[in-house]
Amino acid sequence: MFIVDSHCHLDALDYENLHKNITDVVDKANARDVKHLLAVGVTLTRFEQIYAELAKFNNVSLACGVHPLNLDEESFDYDKLLKLAQDPKVIAIGETGLDYYYSHDNKTLQQEIFAQQIQIANQLNKPVIVHTRSAREDTIRILAENGITQCGGVLHCFTENWEMAKQGLDLGLYISLSGIITFKNAEELREVARQVPLDRLLVETDSPYLAPVPYRGKQNQPAYVREVCQYVATLKGISFEKFAQITTQNFERLFKINVQ
Repeated sequence: MFIVDSHCHLDALDYENLHKNITDVVDKANARDVKHLLAVGVTLTRFEQIYAELAKFNNVSLACGVHPLNLDEESFDYDKLLKLAQDPKVIAIGETGLDYYYSHDNKTLQQEIFAQQIQIANQLNKPVIVHTRSAREDTIRILAENGITQCGGVLHCFTENWEMAKQGLDLGLYISLSGIITFKNAEELREVARQVPLDRLLVETDSPYLAPVPYRGKQNQPAYVREVCQYVATLKGISFEKFAQITTQNFERLFKINVQ
């Protein structure tokens, strides 16, 4: 079996108490059939700090971008992102997007930088990893206005309603599900998952956050995407093995990469 964790933050895991190093994390994932990871950046400085370590792994791909909740850490540098994202290890731009839930006093800045990152993605023909929270209308509008259909992308860690999922699907986007899908209070999200076509689904951990049941409350890690994959397979009424194969193929198609 071959499972992909399509979104994790390997620079944010607990390397003092839970893991010896990144090799340890990758090995734990591989032991549970999670054989490829996409390590996602949230600032350009953090990306540069971890790059050399992550680049050693053939089964770890990278995404480079600036998260809307990290805009206060450093000024956005368009040219720097454009340069960093040209690296062949970088297969996506992001994560980027809008978050009005935790940060609503800088909406204009969020929108401008989100749009600029989509423009870079189009220049490089690399898909965008989209974060959205409490910003449904603006997220879809900015994606459409900036030509997301050209480069493609994914609404990662999806927690929105079917209406937004359908709008994203209509723009050619993929929908990625995290451990939230296993939470007791996530029935609305489960209904969305049932409706999304199989060929547009991805699975992820978003680790170190949002560990799935039965690990809820613990720090998440890429190995736990197995539980997400298995849970969604049951929701979709197909075998675990088949769903793992489908989501791996979807990952390869979206990110224009062969991982198997």
